[in-house]
Amino acid sequence: MKDSENSRSFGSVLILLQGVVTVLFPQASVRLTKKMIGKNFDNASELEANPAYLQQLRAIGVGMIAAAGTDLLLQNVEKSDAERSEFADSEGE
Repeated sequence: MKDSENSRSFGSVLILLQGVVTVLFPQASVRLTKKMIGKNFDNASELEANPAYLQQLRAIGVGMIAAAGTDLLLQNVEKSDAERSEFADSEGE
């Protein structure tokens, strides 16, 4: 069970970091997308991202930060609740 919790926390931290990078540096995501598209299409490097696409990338990054941050907070609350119930059970015995 502990490995599952650690994996979940690690995944949340990765998503949080990816969201921060996407918000601060949307051009990095654009370059990556061009590279991926360029493997299957000609002249993909000539594509240019319009400002609306960059805003959408930033919005996705904000959503990633919110989702990962919420998950990390909920994990902390679950851990606190589990510790409290274990403490209450040990006092009751």
